Amino acid sequence: MENVNLAPSRWLRIAPVVFVVYSVAIVDRANYGFGSAAGMAKDLGITDNANSFLGALFFLGNFLFQIPAAHYATRYSAKKLIFWSMVLWGLLAAGTGIITNLSLLFADRFLLGVVESAVFPGTLIFLSHWFTKKERSRANSIMILGNPITLLWMSILSGYLVDQFGWRAMFVIEGVPAVILAAVWLYAVNDHPAQASWLSPKEREDLENAFAEEQGEIEPVRNYREALAKPTVWVLAFQYMFWSVGANGLVIWLPAILKGGSNYGMTEIGWLSSVPYVLGAILMFSGSTWSDKVQKRRPFIWPFQMLAAAGFLVSYLSGISHFWLAYIAIVLSAGALYVPYGPFFATIPEILPRNVAGGALALINSVGILGAFVGAYFIGYLNAITGGPDASFLLLSGSLLVASLLGVMTKIFEAGWQSGNRARAY
Repeated sequence: MENVNLAPSRWLRIAPVVFVVYSVAIVDRANYGFGSAAGMAKDLGITDNANSFLGALFFLGNFLFQIPAAHYATRYSAKKLIFWSMVLWGLLAAGTGIITNLSLLFADRFLLGVVESAVFPGTLIFLSHWFTKKERSRANSIMILGNPITLLWMSILSGYLVDQFGWRAMFVIEGVPAVILAAVWLYAVNDHPAQASWLSPKEREDLENAFAEEQGEIEPVRNYREALAKPTVWVLAFQYMFWSVGANGLVIWLPAILKGGSNYGMTEIGWLSSVPYVLGAILMFSGSTWSDKVQKRRPFIWPFQMLAAAGFLVSYLSGISHFWLAYIAIVLSAGALYVPYGPFFATIPEILPRNVAGGALALINSVGILGAFVGAYFIGYLNAITGGPDASFLLLSGSLLVASLLGVMTKIFEAGWQSGNRARAY
């Protein structure tokens, strides 16, 4: 069966909604860097160390609830889970601009991470119910395109809002849309094709048959314990952890890094912060499309992580005295950073059956969130104690180099992922 002909209306119905949902989540986790660069710490009397911890605290809350969120999405309903997550994270994100008590701000950032923990694993599980192996990298990339594309316009908008209305208004204005869009999500999507009245009976049947056929080709795994005993799952988890140190550290602190290395105002910093994500969006979708076409994943993962590591090393060697050379290297590194996302997360449901793929995905993402926490905290800390971005670039480069080397190691365990022709296809 040619999967490309299965219910083409899925792409128009589901892909835009998933893109928007993930985009809104990215806004509410990434705009802290703009608040920090715009004087939030000074206004609230936050020390440098506390400010770094606040920037990273989101990821700690996110880490702790990944697996429960994925379990609920797999066993019950990803649709309901994401709906309530959107309502709560919108309120908490807007609350960042209202809170004046430091203790409440710590609680708000932690809880924001908790309620957003449902978004990434829940949406990937949701997409695996709707798109087949031949489509999955592209479907994942459409969702994750919400990251670079949102960071592009968010950087411009946040810089403008801070300049015109202050950092408090920025948080409130950018938090409210999540609550509104939750209703759109609830109306627009269904957990499974069998529940979708907007598909014809034949389309529903063809999709369910295609998914059943795919599951039959995957080596059975009885339970989560057996799945998590596979070495490949842990190699992927630690690869994602070191990758996340670089990717999320850059997302949170790019405005502060650019501000510390230049004399530009916040509007200009907003525009400069947006450019890396233009290239990231283009390369991400191009890489995912090509990965689906050739049905290979690894060549689109570790080589691009290594390229990103090289770019950040160039930024480190350039130093503040060569701002534009360092900036061009950041742009190229960010572009390379985004290529692997679609192929990387397409591998999980291709190597593990549906009954355990969600739990493995949550574990991998949880370990990745630890990397995001480390990156967000230490980059903020290094910027504060060194007074510049040089040490941050070195940390970004080193972490991505380790990620790429772990990606090379996955070949050792390839036979454990898949059997027969499926192992060779990866």
